[in-house]
Amino acid sequence: MTGRRRRRAPPSEPPPAGGLLDWRDPSHWSWTEKPCRYCGFPTNLRDSRRSPAHKVCAEDALALQAAEAADAYQQNGHLA
Repeated sequence: MTGRRRRRAPPSEPPPAGGLLDWRDPSHWSWTEKPCRYCGFPTNLRDSRRSPAHKVCAEDALALQAAEAADAYQQNGHLA
């Protein structure tokens, strides 16, 4: 038996245009719950590589990755 989890608060700012992932395709769903690769809470969702991940967690990880790449580019003049 799985317990219910509280919902996350809505984001304080709207996401940038094109910043949301589109997971409407049924390939992003699995009947088997597995721990999210980012937060560890159970999810039925799968990313494009079929790894368990919440959509919000995946979007946060992509935003962080993009910010780190932009920072590295500004510091080094090129990507690492």
